[in-house]
Order: sequence, then C-alpha cells, then structure tokens
Amino acid sequence: MKRILNAFVTSKLQGCLLIGALLLQYGCGNSSAESGAFAPPPPQLPVITVSSLPATTYQQFPASLEGKVNVEIRAQVDGYLEKIYVDEGAYVKAGQPLFKINDHIYNEQASSAKSSLLAAQANMEKAQVEVDRLTPLVENGVIADVQLKTAKAAYEAAKASAEQAKAIVGNAQINVGYTLIKAPVSGYIGRIPFKIGSLVTKGDEQPLTLLSDVSEMYAYFSLSEPDFIAFKNKYAGNTIEEKVKQIPPVELILADNNVYEQKGKVALVEGQFDKTTGAINLRASFPNSGGTLRTGNTGKVKIPTLYPSALVVPQEATFEIQDKVFVYALADSNKIVTKPLAVSGRTTNYYFVSDGVKQGEKIVLSSQSTMLMGGLRDGMPIVPQMISTDSLLKVKPL
Repeated sequence: MKRILNAFVTSKLQGCLLIGALLLQYGCGNSSAESGAFAPPPPQLPVITVSSLPATTYQQFPASLEGKVNVEIRAQVDGYLEKIYVDEGAYVKAGQPLFKINDHIYNEQASSAKSSLLAAQANMEKAQVEVDRLTPLVENGVIADVQLKTAKAAYEAAKASAEQAKAIVGNAQINVGYTLIKAPVSGYIGRIPFKIGSLVTKGDEQPLTLLSDVSEMYAYFSLSEPDFIAFKNKYAGNTIEEKVKQIPPVELILADNNVYEQKGKVALVEGQFDKTTGAINLRASFPNSGGTLRTGNTGKVKIPTLYPSALVVPQEATFEIQDKVFVYALADSNKIVTKPLAVSGRTTNYYFVSDGVKQGEKIVLSSQSTMLMGGLRDGMPIVPQMISTDSLLKVKPL
C-alpha cells in the first residue's frame, strides 16, 4: 500500500512540473510577442538643413563721449570781471566775445609804455645826430676817432633802449587784449561759476567756463587684452593703423538704448595697455552737426563683424556639455549622431560655425525640447520632419 502511495505522489509531482514548464514557456513566448507588438516607433523630430548665409554679428563696448575740442577758458590777466557776454549752454562762434575784465590799469600801463618808447626813440635820434656830426670831422682829421666811437656806442645803447621800450609797449598791448576774452573755437558754453564783479586771476583753479566744439564727437572705449588680440587677428594689415582702417563703420547706442542716426569710424588706438585696468583705449568719431550729442554723454560703441558666408546653426538645435556646443546630425538610415561645433560668432538666435558640420548637412531642430525619456542617443533612428531655413528665419530673424 505504501509503495502504491509513493508512486501516486511522484506521478502527480512530475505532472505539476510539466504543467509549470509549459506555462513558463507560454508566458515567455507571449511576452516576447507582446514586446514586439508594442515597441515604440522612431520619434518624429523637426530637422533643418545647415545653410551658408551672409551675416553680421556685433560687439558692444561702454563708451564716454567728448567733443572734438574741449577748451578751458581762463583769465590771462588779473582783474574784476566787468561783463559776461554769453549765457551758459549758448552756442558761440570762434572770435565771439565771452568775457570782459576791467582794463583801466592795463590801458594806463600801455600809455606809460608808449611814452617811454617815444622818449627812447628821441634819445636814439639824438645819438644818431651826434654820430652824423662827428663823422666828417674824424674823416678830415679835425678830431680823434675816439669821440666818434663813443658817439656810435651811445647810439647803439639808445637803439637798444628803444627796442626794449617797444617790447614793453607790445606786452602792455597784449595785456589790454587779454581783458577781452573771445571764443577760440565754435562750440557750446559750459557752466559759468563766476559772476560780474568777481575777481579773477591767472592762478584760479576753476576756469571761467568750458567751451566744447561738438561738431564731431569722440567716443572713447576700451578693449581687454583678449578682445584686442582677437581684434588683431580679425582684420588684415601689417600694423595696428592698417588694421584699424579695416574696421567697418560702427554704431553708437545711446543711454536710452536708441541707436544714434549717424555711423562713426574707429580712428585711434593708444600705444599701450593701462597697467591698472589691463585694457587699451580706442576712439570712434561720430559726426554731430545737429548738436544732439554733448560732452559727458555715455553710450555703447557697437562694432560689427561681417560674415560674407557663414554656416548658420539655430541655437535651439544645440545643447551644451562642459562648455562645449553639440548638435544631433542626421546620418545614414536617418540615425542621429552627436557632433561638436566650433563657434566663431553668434546672434540672439543663431551660432556661426566654422567647423563640426557642413553646408547641406541635416541636423535635429529643438533637440533640447524634444528629448525623450532617457534622452536622444547616437544611433537612434528618427523620422525627420523637414523645416525650411527661410520659414525659420521669418519667425526668428538672423
């Protein structure tokens, strides 16, 4: 009986194991079938063709503005300020009277100097008469020539005194002229700190006013050492002067972020770097016939870089890893491959690429916003949805 029971249990156990094996096999096969049936299709992604286009990028540098000529108007003689002919902020022309210093004392000095000159000239004429009188007497042997030599020496002394007196007259007349202060150049009058009746002197720390010729404005800005090296490498020429001439016309961004209506030209580079700031100063000149700009204004000089033909890559098609820029390019069988880019310039929406992709190559657009779970990866097939460059440029201009 016991033997019959053991045989029955063994038979049942083998049957259960067989059924379990069959179920496991069926389950695995069914899972494989379901996996094949529900595998996700390749993603549909927007793709754009890399194009070569003419483009321009800009660099902006903070700048301070000064008039072409800024002249401190100062007194050349001491005295009381008698008249002020102009008002602060007025436009004056070269030669126009600005200030008048009381000239009474200087007129008196000029009159005294003229009197001294007349006396010196009279003494010179008297000495000349004496020389003329003694000359024939010496020639005829009537008197010794020592008397004539003495007379000639007296004449030379009188002549020197007359010349000295003449110089004193000239100096006195110059001082009289200094009492009327005229505009040396055309321009705008600055602040006038002195009033009528004020005592002004040659040694005053503060000038009478500042006169600015703003028909042309100079915008001074600085380049760091890396920017300056890039500038030298960017433009053709054997010298800095030759390279500066190659810089295209520049723009001026005013303090309100509006662009000044006239373009300027970079005209000067200082000879050395500032040891404190590590920068070198440049100057751009702008015409200012309307007087819109004034000394003391600030702004930004906007320097363009022209690309006759640049490979343009939308920034939205790129992603960065450790400060390097990459794109997903389309390879054989519509599989994607990661490519690094060498960026030579940029605008708000685009990179200009010098290496990494070629003209006509297709890249995935909006690679960051279309990331799948786990991200895009090399070798992944996609279904490209082509987008034309022209349509993209209409939405996001270069």
